[in-house]
Amino acid sequence: MKLFNSLTNQKEDFLLPDGKIKIYLCGVTVYDDCHIGHARTIIVFDVLRRYFLSKDFEVELVQNFTDIDDKIINRAKIEGTTFDLISQKYIKSYFSDFDALNVIRSTAYPKVTEHIKDIIEFIDGLIKKNKAYVGSNGVYYTVKSFSNYGKLSNKKSDLLEAGARIEIDETKDDPRDFALWKFHGSDPVWSSPWGLGRPGWHIECSTMAIKYLGHNFDIHGGGQDLIFPHHENEIAQSEGLYDESFAKTWVHVGMVTIESEKMSKSIGNTVLISELLKKTNPHIIRLFCLSAHYSKPLDYSEENIDKIKTKWGQIDNAYHELRYRIDNNLQYTPSPQFNCAAFKSDCSEFYKEFENFIDDDLNFSNALTSFFKFINKINNIFSIDVADKKISVFVFELLEKFMFVLGLRISSAPYDEKDKIQELIEKRNTFRNLKNYEEADGIRKELYAKFNVELTDHKGFTVWKKIN
Repeated sequence: MKLFNSLTNQKEDFLLPDGKIKIYLCGVTVYDDCHIGHARTIIVFDVLRRYFLSKDFEVELVQNFTDIDDKIINRAKIEGTTFDLISQKYIKSYFSDFDALNVIRSTAYPKVTEHIKDIIEFIDGLIKKNKAYVGSNGVYYTVKSFSNYGKLSNKKSDLLEAGARIEIDETKDDPRDFALWKFHGSDPVWSSPWGLGRPGWHIECSTMAIKYLGHNFDIHGGGQDLIFPHHENEIAQSEGLYDESFAKTWVHVGMVTIESEKMSKSIGNTVLISELLKKTNPHIIRLFCLSAHYSKPLDYSEENIDKIKTKWGQIDNAYHELRYRIDNNLQYTPSPQFNCAAFKSDCSEFYKEFENFIDDDLNFSNALTSFFKFINKINNIFSIDVADKKISVFVFELLEKFMFVLGLRISSAPYDEKDKIQELIEKRNTFRNLKNYEEADGIRKELYAKFNVELTDHKGFTVWKKIN
């Protein structure tokens, strides 16, 4: 596998370890519901993890929750509650969103408030190594003490100025220095050797990543907006304290735009996952998040979602057609025009292509092209009724491999509904055999209205599926 490493600014061989693959993904600050931009980053890493799992690797993925922050405190004031209740509320919202999106839960979700002692020890170590100092407003990291500062963002340390995303504080020794601990007089605060306060943003991730994954772990990920200053500062303080590599490979996911505009709360075009889930199948959202190269911008629009809905319908159709043939043990006399060996070979080749594209810097968009070539191939054979149980089992196993990596799953009707649906289908087939097409069509409409079921008729049998 090759991955583009933001640290070296080039595509590199990703050397798979003998043991666990260790990944740290910067999580969310829990002061609001998650949006489609969060979904993209987390789904990209979910598919990467699933791909490793499909290759029988053990994966340890750690994703933090920033559960103390000025934004959380401000939201608590607005809602007339406490910061911890706000963070609990939006952590619950997070899991509701991402469970619905079929994201495998991380190995651990460390919270900042649970690691204050670890953070204080980390800062104390930096002070003792003369990498940090106590100022009038807090404890700061001394940027000039780290000669490689700027190596991730390719920003030269001596050219960096205060402003943009660098904290402006005239009490700092150097405008580039960043806060490790901020003094505060009002709750929520924690005691420290230097005074009451709260941890800075960057120190949180360094502390938790090293605690859970150790040094020089395999992959550190996040959105491209975190490269500077957040990830740059993580490297500086981590390598400044321990004098060894923090993470081997840095993978950054591109931004989501909304109809070619930057997504922003100030202009009111943020697309919340919870709102999108009310009108869109979660697996369509997953496919959307994988529809462009992970490092490039991805534009959200209703038109782009509608295109993917059509593709999802093709996947859904293939799944149910195969499932029916397997469950009902369908047998056919092989047609002389159908080359079974060539068909199986083509299907296997599509999966090899799929893997090869993922191995080439997670080229999910091209991998999806191979997947849909596979879907079209198998849907085509249903129209000529040559897919018996034996062929269907082979193809279905391949389909499940594709779907596991992509994190897709097909929902089925509850058991009590299945019997009613099947009873109506049998009644309809009786009318069809009697050429009473008006009654048969009435049952088709009834199935759609009552159960949201769509039918596909074949010679001698009918396949049904629920429309998502």
